[in-house]
Amino acid sequence: MKELFECLACDKKFPVDVFNTFCPDCKEPLLYHYPEKKRTIHKDQTHAFEVFLDFLPFEEIDHSLLLGEGNSPLVKLKRISKGCHVPFMYVKDESSNPTGSFKDRGTAVAIQKVISLKIDKIGTVSTGNMATSTAAYGAKANRRTFVLIKEDISTEKLLSCGVYGPVMIKVAGDYGELTYKSFDLGRKHGICFMNAVDPFRIEGYKVIGLEIFLQLGKQPPDYIFAPVSSGGHLIGLVRAYLELKQQGLIERLPIFIGVQAEGCSPIARAFRTGESRVERITKANTVAQAITNPDPPGGNMILNMIRQNNGRILAVSDADILAAQKMLAEKEGIFCLPASATILAGFFQMAKTDIFKATDKVVLVVTGTGMKNMKVLNPSQMSFFHSSLSNLEDTLLSTIDLLRMSVD
Repeated sequence: MKELFECLACDKKFPVDVFNTFCPDCKEPLLYHYPEKKRTIHKDQTHAFEVFLDFLPFEEIDHSLLLGEGNSPLVKLKRISKGCHVPFMYVKDESSNPTGSFKDRGTAVAIQKVISLKIDKIGTVSTGNMATSTAAYGAKANRRTFVLIKEDISTEKLLSCGVYGPVMIKVAGDYGELTYKSFDLGRKHGICFMNAVDPFRIEGYKVIGLEIFLQLGKQPPDYIFAPVSSGGHLIGLVRAYLELKQQGLIERLPIFIGVQAEGCSPIARAFRTGESRVERITKANTVAQAITNPDPPGGNMILNMIRQNNGRILAVSDADILAAQKMLAEKEGIFCLPASATILAGFFQMAKTDIFKATDKVVLVVTGTGMKNMKVLNPSQMSFFHSSLSNLEDTLLSTIDLLRMSVD
C-alpha cells in the first residue's frame, strides 16, 4: 500500500516525500496518514516501539539503529503535589533518553524511515537538543550528518553535539527563516532535514503520550503540560490520545496545556488574543533557550488542536521559570532545562484559579536535562562552608545546628 502524508488544514493527501513535508497549497506541516485498521498494544514486548508498533509508521524495527530510547519514568511529585493540594501530580521525565531529551523519540523514528529509503545524508536545524540527538543517531546509522545551530548555542549543547562528529554550522540570523531555508537546501543537495515538525519525528513523540496512558493503568491523565517551541512535540502528544480514542481505548482526552516563555510566545499570544493564525515575532529573549522559535512552523496546527480540544497555551516569565527549575531540583531531585521548567510555572499560573480538583491526575512532561544549559545557574546563590581538615567536625556540627533551627 502506498504511504501518504495528509494535510489537516486542506484535508488533502500526498505521496510520502521526506524532502517535501509541508502542504504545497497552504504551507502547513504534513502528518503521516494511517489507513483505518484495528491497532493493538503489545504489552508483552519490551522496547517502546515494539509495544506501540501498530501506532507507528513502519511494520518492523531495525534494532541496529536504536540507542535505548523510550520507557522513560513517570515520577510522582510527592512534595510539590502536597504543597499545592493536587495529590496525583507526575513528571514524565524524558531526560532519561540516550542524549538527555525527548528529541530522541522523534529522531529514532525518523531515522528508521530515512534508512529504509536509502538516503545517505541527514540533517537538522536546532537550538541544541535536536542537534545532539540527530548527530548521535546519524553516527549510529553511519550517515553523514549536518546540524545547523543557533549562533548563541550553549557550550554544553555544542559539546554534546560535536562529540558525535557531525558537520556543525553556526548560523547567524533569524532562526525561523533558517528552518525553511534548510528544506530548500536539503531538496537541492539531497540532505534529509529532520526538523521539529517532520512527520516521522512527530510520530515518535506520540509514544510519550502512549506510555503515559499505560503507566497510569490504561487511563488518560486529566491534564498534560508540555513546553512548546516549533510545535511538533505537542502535536505528537495530542495525536496519541486522538488515536487512542479512535481505537476505543479511552473515552475522553486529557486537557492539553502548552507552555511558552514570555520572551518567545507567538502561539500563546495568538491563543490569548483569539487570532486564527500565529504571527511571527521579531526577537526571542528568554532563559528558556530550547524553546525560542520566533516563527513556529507547527504553530497554526497547535492553535487549532488546542482550541478544538479545550486546551490552553500559556506564557510564563523567566523569573517564574527559574523558580520552578529550582523547586523541581530541590524538592524532587529533578534537574531540568529552563524550557522544561516552564511546565511547572504554567501549572502554578493555572492553580491560582483553583481549576484543579483533588482527584485530577496531572502530568508534566520534562523534555530535557538541565545539564545541557548550566549557564543559567548562579554559583553565588548557592551556599557553602569553608573548613580546614582539623576543624571539619566542628564545621559539620554547626551546619547540623543550622539545619535544625531552619526546620524548627
